[in-house]
Amino acid sequence: MEITDGHLTFRIPGEKLRAIVAALALSPGRPVSRHDLIDELWGEDLPRNAENSLQGHVARLRRIIESRTGRDGPRGLIQTSSFGYALSLPERDVDASQFTALVRQATAAHRAPERVVRLLTEALALWRGPALLDTGQGMISRLAYTRLTEVRLMAYEHLFDAELDLGLHREVITELQQLHAQYPLRERFCEQLITALYRSGRQAEALDAYHRTRQRLSHSLGLEPGDALRARFQDILRREPATL
Repeated sequence: MEITDGHLTFRIPGEKLRAIVAALALSPGRPVSRHDLIDELWGEDLPRNAENSLQGHVARLRRIIESRTGRDGPRGLIQTSSFGYALSLPERDVDASQFTALVRQATAAHRAPERVVRLLTEALALWRGPALLDTGQGMISRLAYTRLTEVRLMAYEHLFDAELDLGLHREVITELQQLHAQYPLRERFCEQLITALYRSGRQAEALDAYHRTRQRLSHSLGLEPGDALRARFQDILRREPATL
């Protein structure tokens, strides 16, 4: 986790302080209750006076931000209300919010593949590693990690669809192979990979990728490939250019 202010970028020391920033940043401009923050920081292992401990952590966080940026206080970054605390930032200043907004724009532009590629390339460039890697294991962070990871994978799927629509089948093979290896049970990546391989004149590799995925699904989940992947496999077998 990093905070950027103009040309200044700095890290927040301490997992609990980073957990507070993450919980607030996931709802920018909206207060997060003290109860939810206490649960995020300590779960069932509560300190003797959890609310005072939370106030102490927020005070320390404010001092760190003020010492680095010169900005905090009553109108600073972290605001207090009777309900809890809020991060006084517009959504566009939080990279997770910016990422999901770009993905929404790309989804709405599905009929314009060039625009989809541009938006999703910009969105995916915001990722520097696993979401919320250093913010602890509180419920807010865990749920956000799951949601953001799924949106990221869907963004890749939409990106590859758009690139395939633009005839970039050779260009996407390497990245598709990497993601398919990382998520071997995600059928959409396999479907896109065998399409790209077939269009590149590599039919044998496409068929092999399908059979390996089928075996993994059977061994891991006891399932057969879904309708879309099976249909794409049959199209390749029949060499159906109209559907590929």
